[in-house]
Amino acid sequence: MRPAIGIDFGTTNSVAALRGADGTVRTLRLTTGEVFRSVLCFWAGADGRPRDAAGPAAIDAYLESPLDSRLIMSMKSYLAQRSFTETRILGRAFGLETLVATFLRHWLGPLAPDMAGARITVGRPVRFVGETADDAFGEQRLRAGFALAGLPDVSVGLEPAAAGHRFAQGLDRASTVLVADFGGGTSDFSVLRFDPGPPRRVVALGHAGVGIAGDAFDFRIIDHVVSPRLGKGSTYRVMGGDPLPVPPAWYAGFARWHQLSMMRAPRTLRDIAEVARTAEHPDALHDLVRLIEEDAGYALYRAVSGVKAALSAAEHAVLDFRHGGFALDARIDRVDFEAWIAPELARIGAAVDAALADAATAPGAVDRVFLTGGTSLVPAVRRIFERRFGSARVVAGGEFVSVAEGLALMAAESA
Repeated sequence: MRPAIGIDFGTTNSVAALRGADGTVRTLRLTTGEVFRSVLCFWAGADGRPRDAAGPAAIDAYLESPLDSRLIMSMKSYLAQRSFTETRILGRAFGLETLVATFLRHWLGPLAPDMAGARITVGRPVRFVGETADDAFGEQRLRAGFALAGLPDVSVGLEPAAAGHRFAQGLDRASTVLVADFGGGTSDFSVLRFDPGPPRRVVALGHAGVGIAGDAFDFRIIDHVVSPRLGKGSTYRVMGGDPLPVPPAWYAGFARWHQLSMMRAPRTLRDIAEVARTAEHPDALHDLVRLIEEDAGYALYRAVSGVKAALSAAEHAVLDFRHGGFALDARIDRVDFEAWIAPELARIGAAVDAALADAATAPGAVDRVFLTGGTSLVPAVRRIFERRFGSARVVAGGEFVSVAEGLALMAAESA
């Protein structure tokens, strides 16, 4: 039997898994562990030639010289956006497919012995990120990135369905299962009917998804806690006229750190500096410029992700972020965080209901609910499912590896 590989190329992390000839599934480990951070870094070497790295090596290169490097994050979030065609790095134009392929070559290269001759299934969300997302276009670009990386013959499977395949390994009787897969950029839901067999049968009854998840929750923390300290909501004047609001668009880009490097354009920095001259709080805008110029997005990302994780286990946590002369030490209460993310929670709930409607299945007909992905650990997210299905039917697990392992099972079954 050919090896079967599942590849979960994620917004934040990426994981690969192998189904062995004996039917067991294992994640493919690198020296850095099972999970590989989905980031790239570009910089010029001592000889002036461009260099690049991915994952932990990319983060190390960036932290060593943040002003002379370019960190690329959340590539997956742009796949379905037709407006994103290319970005310039070290004077060269890079299309998104090329960036994805560069990342894949770094990540999967050491796994080549396991992947030789394998049947490969790659995951995709039900709905890609973005208000104008074109899902078919997103899958097309995903396939193109893998082809450029030397993998032109991959199959594509829906990520929540893959997680469901992995969960179904533990079922001993026919069951209807709702699978909720929460990634960094998307929340996806599938209603599946499993018959343990033999032979094992899986029937997809319905799907739904929404282009929001963990990144959107992080955005709310930055928007409510960090951005006001950087001038959001304050005013400036033009030629002594009436006060005008500091442009809010700057903070939309700043709060989504995978867009932060795009703000390093000289024109944007000049505009912020010009507004600071007559601003109500000029020091706040000077801090904004400094954080952008010094590419502090990754450090902010780690601080915000850390406080969000802490709020899953405690009623309050402290966001402690420091960079140069900018210092933030802010207590965040879980009740406030849940109020901030209420719009996202409502959209997630609506998508769950849409999946049930697509499957023509009532909540009472669902036997089990399986939650996976880091955002499933947020108590307010879990309550969405407990209210609809009761806590006894809701289980969680495999937060970072279940999709990849399920994709490997799907690759094997496709034979």
